[in-house]
Amino acid sequence: MQTINMLQTLFIHDLKKNYHSKKLTPEAVCKEIVKRAEADKAFNIWIIPPSMEMIQPYLNGLKKMDPEQTPLWGIPFAIKDNIDLADVPTTAGCPDYSYTPTEHATAVKRLIEAGAIPIGKTNLDQFATGLVGTRSPFGETKNALSPDLISGGSSSGSSVSVARGLAAFSLGTDTAGSGRIPAALNRLVGFKPSLGAWPVKGVVPACASLDCVTVFANSLADALLVDEIVRGFEETDPWSRELKRSTNALPEKVVLLKEEPEFFGPFADEYRQAWEQTVDRIKSLSIPIEFIDGSYFSEAASILYDGPWVAERWSDLGSFIQSNEEAVFPVTEKVLRNGANPDYDAASVFKAIHKLQAFKQKAHQHLKNAVLIMPTSGGTWTREQVRENSIETNSKMGLYTNHCNLLDLCAIAVPCDDAAKNLPFGVTMFSSHVNEHLIAGLSDLFLNGAGSSVNKTTTLVAVCGLHMRGFALEKQMKDHGALFVRAAKTALKYKMVKLPSLPPKPGLIRTNGAGASIEVELWEMPLSELGSFAALIPSPLGLGRVELEDGTEVLGFVCEAIAAENAEDISYTGGWRYL
Repeated sequence: MQTINMLQTLFIHDLKKNYHSKKLTPEAVCKEIVKRAEADKAFNIWIIPPSMEMIQPYLNGLKKMDPEQTPLWGIPFAIKDNIDLADVPTTAGCPDYSYTPTEHATAVKRLIEAGAIPIGKTNLDQFATGLVGTRSPFGETKNALSPDLISGGSSSGSSVSVARGLAAFSLGTDTAGSGRIPAALNRLVGFKPSLGAWPVKGVVPACASLDCVTVFANSLADALLVDEIVRGFEETDPWSRELKRSTNALPEKVVLLKEEPEFFGPFADEYRQAWEQTVDRIKSLSIPIEFIDGSYFSEAASILYDGPWVAERWSDLGSFIQSNEEAVFPVTEKVLRNGANPDYDAASVFKAIHKLQAFKQKAHQHLKNAVLIMPTSGGTWTREQVRENSIETNSKMGLYTNHCNLLDLCAIAVPCDDAAKNLPFGVTMFSSHVNEHLIAGLSDLFLNGAGSSVNKTTTLVAVCGLHMRGFALEKQMKDHGALFVRAAKTALKYKMVKLPSLPPKPGLIRTNGAGASIEVELWEMPLSELGSFAALIPSPLGLGRVELEDGTEVLGFVCEAIAAENAEDISYTGGWRYL
């Protein structure tokens, strides 16, 4: 079967389409993955590599599932080896620590129940302590595009497995950036949900109060589909909380830092230029930008590794390290033993908590209905450079990631145009834990809308009646992939009538003279969906140009003037919502 070229990059939608048409089967895809994993052995992606022996029971389980009712039916995914897969060893990157769980981690269980196929356990920086991907006795995981460079950590193998076409998505974990740095360095999307939104039961703790399970994928749509399946409260998980992600929307403003980002490493100049180009692209999105003093982000981040929070790692792993001499990588042990510093007493912990609470409140005020954008990383390194200076190189990688979980933020790392050939560059969208829909909406616009490296694929549509949020036909907007952008008003050139239909509908009619300003909603809709959406609109309504109060024109709902003869003029209300 000639599948290598067609499936070199694995997308969930493409796989499902090929399964439906019978061009592919899950078994054929998994066999191809096993071959690729063997061919990519030198990348050190796996601790438990894909094998048909391990995969076959899950393929057999698909026979009992309805592909139409299981949204991930036959979709292969990889699992970071600090996350439990039943009856398969969990090592956390340390052979002497290994144990074999009898149950799946909750996140893994939910994915398998949705039809996904676990294909193997991936390499990581030992005990998820590192952002470089080189701190593992199972070998240094090589960058998917440039093997001499680092892959990023600690979720190194998970990211490279997706980037090399060995999985459609993978699970990682994120305490200080491990679900975002590897995404940026391997040209992937990395989604880190809010603390507690995804259960962490069955995950080896790094800092239990900050740990998140994350997803790497080749597209935002794939990452958010996985989120829909894994998200949800787990009553047996003490860190779990009920956090629903609302329908994707755009923020009222984008927040950037006043301070010039620090760039580092052998490609600092390329990264700086890539960031400058990205800022221009952000400005092209036509969303207001606010510049703030972000020095408190780095001050908050310092609490994680240069403050008492490191003691949380020691509380979970200290006894193992003390009783297993030489079982842990020297650099990993050095980092973890910092948690035993006698200066980190109870008083220092509470001082840090109080300081962090002030920073947290400040961040959430800055990010009310807003999204912060920062480089995911200020640079990268060769693997040799990391070997020569393991502490400083690793520390630099977390400049723009360490603050996130400490401040209870959500984040999506998205790829930008490469900084140079085979040198990916990316940014991260941050917001508060109640704004996951805003980082998703802005990421979608950034990747697919104005200023992206591809042709524009969406258009604004102004709606004024039953298609607005909370009304009966809002579902049509969502079914056609539309994202709510913002409320707006028309120019003083319109009147609105109430059409005598069942149910009653509004008609927006442009006048020849003075008129009213009518409230509308602006939605971003894929151009590919516009035709099928327009076909649903009944006469005398249709789509035409609507002038807004700022003088700009957008596509929107309009009504034939003749319809006003038998309709009630409701312009005085200012909009359908106020009728």
